Amino acid sequence: MPEFDATFRDTLAELLVWRRDVRRFACGAVDPALVDRLVDAACRAPSVGYSQPWRFVLVDSPDARAAVRANFAECNGEALTAYAGERARLYAELKLAGLDEAPVQLAVFADTATASGNGLGRRTMPEMLHYSVVTAVHTLWLVARAWGIGVGWVSILDPARVQAALDVPPTWDLVAYLCIGYPDIQHAQPELARAGWEHADPEARRVLRR
Repeated sequence: MPEFDATFRDTLAELLVWRRDVRRFACGAVDPALVDRLVDAACRAPSVGYSQPWRFVLVDSPDARAAVRANFAECNGEALTAYAGERARLYAELKLAGLDEAPVQLAVFADTATASGNGLGRRTMPEMLHYSVVTAVHTLWLVARAWGIGVGWVSILDPARVQAALDVPPTWDLVAYLCIGYPDIQHAQPELARAGWEHADPEARRVLRR
Protein backbone atom coordinates (compact mmCIF):
# COMPACT_ATOMS: atom_id res chain seq x y z
CA MET A 1 0.00 0.00 0.00
CA PRO A 2 1.63 3.30 -1.05
CA GLU A 3 1.67 6.24 1.32
CA PHE A 4 0.18 9.49 0.03
CA ASP A 5 2.06 12.45 1.48
CA ALA A 6 1.03 16.04 2.10
CA THR A 7 2.28 17.14 -1.33
CA PHE A 8 0.08 14.58 -3.01
CA ARG A 9 -2.92 15.59 -0.88
CA ASP A 10 -2.43 19.25 -1.79
CA THR A 11 -2.16 18.36 -5.48
CA LEU A 12 -5.32 16.27 -5.24
CA ALA A 13 -7.13 19.22 -3.68
CA GLU A 14 -6.00 21.39 -6.62
CA LEU A 15 -7.17 18.74 -9.06
CA LEU A 16 -10.65 18.87 -7.54
CA VAL A 17 -10.72 22.66 -7.86
CA TRP A 18 -9.62 22.60 -11.50
CA ARG A 19 -11.96 19.80 -12.55
CA ARG A 20 -14.46 21.76 -14.60
CA ASP A 21 -17.31 20.95 -16.97
CA VAL A 22 -15.70 21.88 -20.28
CA ARG A 23 -17.82 23.09 -23.21
CA ARG A 24 -15.11 24.92 -25.19
CA PHE A 25 -12.51 22.72 -26.83
CA ALA A 26 -9.33 23.60 -28.70
CA CYS A 27 -8.44 22.00 -32.01
CA GLY A 28 -6.37 18.88 -31.68
CA ALA A 29 -7.00 15.18 -31.45
CA VAL A 30 -6.70 13.10 -28.31
CA ASP A 31 -4.44 10.06 -28.56
CA PRO A 32 -6.67 6.95 -28.69
CA ALA A 33 -4.29 5.25 -26.27
CA LEU A 34 -5.02 8.00 -23.76
CA VAL A 35 -8.77 7.54 -24.23
CA ASP A 36 -8.26 3.83 -23.50
CA ARG A 37 -6.33 4.78 -20.39
CA LEU A 38 -9.19 6.98 -19.21
CA VAL A 39 -11.69 4.16 -19.70
CA ASP A 40 -9.39 1.78 -17.82
CA ALA A 41 -9.27 4.26 -14.94
CA ALA A 42 -13.06 4.58 -14.95
CA CYS A 43 -13.33 0.81 -14.61
CA ARG A 44 -11.46 1.03 -11.29
CA ALA A 45 -14.38 2.93 -9.74
CA PRO A 46 -16.34 1.26 -6.96
CA SER A 47 -19.55 -0.52 -7.94
CA VAL A 48 -22.39 -2.03 -5.95
CA GLY A 49 -21.80 -5.75 -5.43
CA TYR A 50 -18.79 -5.47 -7.76
CA SER A 51 -21.34 -5.41 -10.58
CA GLN A 52 -19.24 -3.16 -12.87
CA PRO A 53 -22.37 -2.09 -14.78
CA TRP A 54 -20.73 0.63 -16.89
CA ARG A 55 -20.80 0.25 -20.66
CA PHE A 56 -18.89 2.65 -22.95
CA VAL A 57 -19.65 3.61 -26.55
CA LEU A 58 -17.22 5.76 -28.54
CA VAL A 59 -19.32 7.87 -30.87
CA ASP A 60 -17.20 8.36 -33.98
CA SER A 61 -19.47 8.16 -37.02
CA PRO A 62 -20.77 11.42 -38.52
CA ASP A 63 -24.32 10.02 -38.65
CA ALA A 64 -24.37 9.09 -34.97
CA ARG A 65 -22.89 12.44 -33.96
CA ALA A 66 -25.39 14.29 -36.13
CA ALA A 67 -28.25 12.41 -34.49
CA VAL A 68 -27.00 13.33 -31.02
CA ARG A 69 -26.47 16.96 -32.10
CA ALA A 70 -30.06 17.16 -33.43
CA ASN A 71 -31.31 15.58 -30.23
CA PHE A 72 -29.50 18.22 -28.18
CA ALA A 73 -30.77 21.10 -30.34
CA GLU A 74 -34.38 20.00 -29.94
CA CYS A 75 -34.13 19.38 -26.20
CA ASN A 76 -32.27 22.64 -25.66
CA GLY A 77 -34.95 24.55 -27.55
CA GLU A 78 -37.64 22.95 -25.41
CA ALA A 79 -35.71 23.77 -22.25
CA LEU A 80 -35.51 27.43 -23.26
CA THR A 81 -39.31 27.67 -23.33
CA ALA A 82 -39.40 26.82 -19.61
CA TYR A 83 -37.76 30.17 -18.80
CA ALA A 84 -38.96 33.72 -19.23
CA GLY A 85 -37.60 37.24 -19.17
CA GLU A 86 -34.02 37.80 -18.09
CA ARG A 87 -33.53 34.15 -17.17
CA ALA A 88 -34.55 33.09 -20.70
CA ARG A 89 -32.16 35.63 -22.21
CA LEU A 90 -29.32 34.34 -20.04
CA TYR A 91 -30.11 30.72 -20.86
CA ALA A 92 -30.05 31.45 -24.59
CA GLU A 93 -26.55 32.92 -24.25
CA LEU A 94 -25.08 29.93 -22.42
CA LYS A 95 -22.85 27.46 -24.21
CA LEU A 96 -24.14 24.17 -22.85
CA ALA A 97 -22.32 21.57 -24.93
CA GLY A 98 -19.15 21.08 -26.94
CA LEU A 99 -20.71 18.72 -29.45
CA ASP A 100 -19.42 20.67 -32.44
CA GLU A 101 -15.80 20.84 -31.27
CA ALA A 102 -14.99 17.89 -29.01
CA PRO A 103 -12.75 15.38 -30.81
CA VAL A 104 -13.93 12.52 -28.58
CA GLN A 105 -17.53 11.77 -27.69
CA LEU A 106 -18.22 8.95 -25.25
CA ALA A 107 -21.63 7.66 -24.19
CA VAL A 108 -21.72 5.85 -20.86
CA PHE A 109 -24.55 3.48 -20.03
CA ALA A 110 -25.68 1.40 -17.07
CA ASP A 111 -26.38 -2.22 -18.01
CA THR A 112 -29.50 -2.88 -15.94
CA ALA A 113 -29.56 -6.53 -17.00
CA THR A 114 -26.06 -7.40 -15.83
CA ALA A 115 -25.76 -10.61 -13.86
CA SER A 116 -22.48 -9.47 -12.32
CA GLY A 117 -22.73 -8.88 -8.60
CA ASN A 118 -25.69 -11.26 -8.25
CA GLY A 119 -27.91 -8.41 -7.08
CA LEU A 120 -25.85 -7.72 -3.95
CA GLY A 121 -26.70 -4.31 -2.46
CA ARG A 122 -29.52 -3.58 -4.91
CA ARG A 123 -32.61 -5.12 -3.37
CA THR A 124 -33.65 -1.98 -1.51
CA MET A 125 -31.74 0.51 -3.68
CA PRO A 126 -31.74 -0.71 -7.30
CA GLU A 127 -30.60 2.76 -8.39
CA MET A 128 -27.16 1.82 -7.05
CA LEU A 129 -26.34 0.42 -10.50
CA HIS A 130 -26.69 3.88 -11.98
CA TYR A 131 -24.84 5.49 -9.08
CA SER A 132 -21.98 3.08 -9.70
CA VAL A 133 -21.74 4.32 -13.28
CA VAL A 134 -21.68 7.91 -12.02
CA THR A 135 -18.64 7.08 -9.89
CA ALA A 136 -16.96 5.66 -12.99
CA VAL A 137 -17.70 8.88 -14.91
CA HIS A 138 -16.29 11.02 -12.11
CA THR A 139 -13.18 8.85 -11.90
CA LEU A 140 -12.62 9.26 -15.65
CA TRP A 141 -13.17 13.01 -15.29
CA LEU A 142 -10.52 13.45 -12.61
CA VAL A 143 -7.94 11.32 -14.41
CA ALA A 144 -8.62 13.23 -17.64
CA ARG A 145 -7.99 16.51 -15.85
CA ALA A 146 -4.69 15.15 -14.53
CA TRP A 147 -3.66 14.54 -18.17
CA GLY A 148 -4.71 18.05 -19.21
CA ILE A 149 -7.88 16.78 -20.88
CA GLY A 150 -11.27 18.44 -20.42
CA VAL A 151 -14.59 16.67 -20.07
CA GLY A 152 -18.09 18.04 -20.57
CA TRP A 153 -21.21 16.16 -19.45
CA VAL A 154 -24.12 16.77 -21.83
CA SER A 155 -27.42 16.12 -20.09
CA ILE A 156 -29.79 18.08 -22.34
CA LEU A 157 -30.66 14.98 -24.34
CA ASP A 158 -33.50 12.51 -24.74
CA PRO A 159 -31.87 9.29 -23.45
CA ALA A 160 -34.13 6.98 -25.45
CA ARG A 161 -33.17 8.71 -28.69
CA VAL A 162 -29.46 8.43 -27.84
CA GLN A 163 -29.97 4.74 -27.13
CA ALA A 164 -31.68 4.28 -30.50
CA ALA A 165 -29.11 6.35 -32.41
CA LEU A 166 -26.25 4.28 -30.99
CA ASP A 167 -28.08 0.97 -31.43
CA VAL A 168 -27.35 -0.35 -27.94
CA PRO A 169 -29.36 -3.01 -26.06
CA PRO A 170 -32.67 -1.83 -24.57
CA THR A 171 -31.43 -2.72 -21.10
CA TRP A 172 -28.66 -0.12 -21.31
CA ASP A 173 -29.72 3.17 -19.67
CA LEU A 174 -27.87 6.32 -20.67
CA VAL A 175 -26.11 7.87 -17.68
CA ALA A 176 -23.69 10.30 -19.34
CA TYR A 177 -22.83 11.65 -22.75
CA LEU A 178 -19.31 13.04 -22.51
CA CYS A 179 -17.44 15.48 -24.74
CA ILE A 180 -13.69 15.00 -24.31
CA GLY A 181 -10.76 17.04 -25.59
CA TYR A 182 -8.17 19.68 -24.78
CA PRO A 183 -9.83 22.76 -23.23
CA ASP A 184 -9.78 26.03 -25.13
CA ILE A 185 -10.30 27.94 -21.88
CA GLN A 186 -9.22 26.81 -18.42
CA HIS A 187 -10.67 28.32 -15.28
CA ALA A 188 -10.94 27.31 -11.64
CA GLN A 189 -14.42 28.82 -11.33
CA PRO A 190 -17.43 27.01 -12.84
CA GLU A 191 -18.59 28.55 -16.12
CA LEU A 192 -22.19 28.88 -14.95
CA ALA A 193 -21.01 30.86 -11.95
CA ARG A 194 -18.94 33.14 -14.19
CA ALA A 195 -21.96 33.63 -16.46
CA GLY A 196 -24.16 34.60 -13.52
CA TRP A 197 -26.52 31.63 -13.90
CA GLU A 198 -25.95 30.30 -10.40
CA HIS A 199 -23.61 30.71 -7.45
CA ALA A 200 -22.31 28.43 -4.74
CA ASP A 201 -25.08 27.31 -2.42
CA PRO A 202 -24.01 27.52 1.24
CA GLU A 203 -26.55 24.80 2.06
CA ALA A 204 -24.60 22.37 -0.12
CA ARG A 205 -21.73 22.46 2.36
CA ARG A 206 -23.89 22.17 5.45
CA VAL A 207 -23.60 19.00 7.48
CA LEU A 208 -26.54 18.15 9.74
CA ARG A 209 -26.10 16.28 13.00
CA ARG A 210 -28.76 13.92 14.27
